[in-house]
Amino acid sequence: MNRLAGVTSPYLLQHADNPVDWWPWSPEAFEEARRREVPVLLSVGYSSCHWCHVMAHESFEDAGTAAFMNEHFVSVKVDREERPDVDAVYMEAVQAATGQGGWPMSVFMTPDGEPFYFGTYFPPEPRHGMPSFRQVLEGVVAAWTDRRGEVSEVAGRIVGDLAGRTLAHGGDGVPGESELAQALLGLTRDYDGKHGGFGGAPKFPPSMTVEFLLRHHARTGAEGALQMAADTCEAMARGGIYDQLGGGFARYSVDREWVVPHFEKMLYDNALLCRVYARLWRATGSGAARRIALETADFMVRELRTAEGGFASALDADSEDGEGRHVEGAYYVWTPGQLREVLGEEDAEFAAGYFGVTEEGTFEEGASVLRLPRSAGPADAARVADVRARLLAARDRRARPGRDDKVVSAWNGLAIAALAETGAYFDRPDLVERATEAADLLVRLHMGDTARLCRTSRDGRAGANAGVLEDYGDVAEGFLALASVTGEGSWLDFAGFLLDIVLERFTGEGGQLYDTADDAERLIRRPQDPTDSATPAGWTAAAGALLSYAAHTGSEAHRAAAEGALGVVKALGPRAPRFIGWGLATAEALLDGPREVAVAGPVGGELHRTALLGPAPGAVVAVGAPDGGTEFPLLVDRPLMGGEPTAYVCRHFVCEAPTTDPAELARKLGGGGRGVPAV
Repeated sequence: MNRLAGVTSPYLLQHADNPVDWWPWSPEAFEEARRREVPVLLSVGYSSCHWCHVMAHESFEDAGTAAFMNEHFVSVKVDREERPDVDAVYMEAVQAATGQGGWPMSVFMTPDGEPFYFGTYFPPEPRHGMPSFRQVLEGVVAAWTDRRGEVSEVAGRIVGDLAGRTLAHGGDGVPGESELAQALLGLTRDYDGKHGGFGGAPKFPPSMTVEFLLRHHARTGAEGALQMAADTCEAMARGGIYDQLGGGFARYSVDREWVVPHFEKMLYDNALLCRVYARLWRATGSGAARRIALETADFMVRELRTAEGGFASALDADSEDGEGRHVEGAYYVWTPGQLREVLGEEDAEFAAGYFGVTEEGTFEEGASVLRLPRSAGPADAARVADVRARLLAARDRRARPGRDDKVVSAWNGLAIAALAETGAYFDRPDLVERATEAADLLVRLHMGDTARLCRTSRDGRAGANAGVLEDYGDVAEGFLALASVTGEGSWLDFAGFLLDIVLERFTGEGGQLYDTADDAERLIRRPQDPTDSATPAGWTAAAGALLSYAAHTGSEAHRAAAEGALGVVKALGPRAPRFIGWGLATAEALLDGPREVAVAGPVGGELHRTALLGPAPGAVVAVGAPDGGTEFPLLVDRPLMGGEPTAYVCRHFVCEAPTTDPAELARKLGGGGRGVPAV
């Protein structure tokens, strides 16, 4: 019997009609394996994963394959986005054993959860040196039946190796100027000076790294850091990884030139990149950065917002083409003939040149991904807008990609921060309102009565899985950003509730943090990883939020926890800067103070806006009525001067003279006296 009906995960529901007798991850599944004395087959994926869909169609929908699985295994399906802890533990084992990993992830394990054989995608027949999935299944069954002792020995050794791994988390102080300079040098070596970004293909948006570069420039004036950030952002915005019609970014580029993306669109990428482009505008005044930030924000609201006010996880890469096939990228790519059908001959020729659509195609079967090649040169803005609108209207009539509409706490926290700041920077109160509605949903549904976050919800129903460290860190980050923008101190309080749980439940010795709480389900290893993946590591996300909360409240406990957690950045930053960008960005805030800005005056006034636009790394802003200490501790004993709104700036236990002049406040926050950038 397939047991996936009724779960909250859209990915698991996609498999609810498979002939495989899937179990969700549960103690009952492992108890069933013990009762039957068969191994467990763990299959991990996510709803927008192209190769997960391929393997499902080829193998899990095949009656013969399913019958063999049902006879010889207890098969368990896991949505990695709902259970990042399960995914992380077994992915670590896969990577240790094979040197690589990815999704779909296939793990064979004992009824005690101890893994002994691993893989990712397996084809339905032998291909390119890979065995078929059926061959793998038969080989595992033979080993389990004939060499059970050897299998148990291998599984025990793997678990022992994982348990014996220790994390060198620093513990000998916080990162300083030397470590951050070495990190910048390492990034310079890895930088792709021709195409932007770091490393080769496939190339992922380096959101956390760019945040570090922007903060490093703000603190030190290093022009090289700003140039790498700006050039990378321009290259991505001109590339096929950015949706030139509807806004928003795809997951990654399959080439180093950013031309052809892997087409799924994830909430976390777009939240992080929206914030990066808004802050790039804050640093440079770039009109292009402003446009991309706003288009990305509008994409999130238009395409990912749920009926409950949260934000859905992703849009699929695949959709039906004009011939009824389920094809990757079908919704987004164009042939010259399709341009002519929509635009007519003359405008189609213009669009092909402007968007890089060729007769040969840049993707598959003569189709091209729209981009903005530099060779196109300047074009009439009104004509571009008209062509873009007509193409977008035509694209809207195509079959749309599927949407994974579960609401993930961490990713919604990232979206809240991005929309709140983007709305404040560009005078878009509607974006701040959308951020507030998402935050309300998290408090009402995800936090419940105890402030213990659940990981996900769907259709207004909270999921059963507990939140992990990244949920607490990213949601606290979102609440803190919302507090600074709205002047509502309740968001500071909610952030404090979450961060107190981080201190109580997620913190180990010497400042190290764990990805799961100390009372969470026990796996073969308690996961902890300080390195960024597609999102900030829970470890450094929590460190950043702890540091900001301490600046707001003066809490020594939260400051000490942040500094203890940043020991890992001192150890890893100089050696692997691309993989600990959020930690490096947090370290920049620590070195700068961070600055504490109290604005005694109206929300949205000129001083408040100037404070939000100050580039000082990690600066926290409190705004409200003078002596408004009931909302924000920073407003205690902060009167008006001469009856005028007044700003107070402090850091490192020293406060500068208060000011009523926005230009003077900009200078105090590292703005060089240039005032507020024009919207």
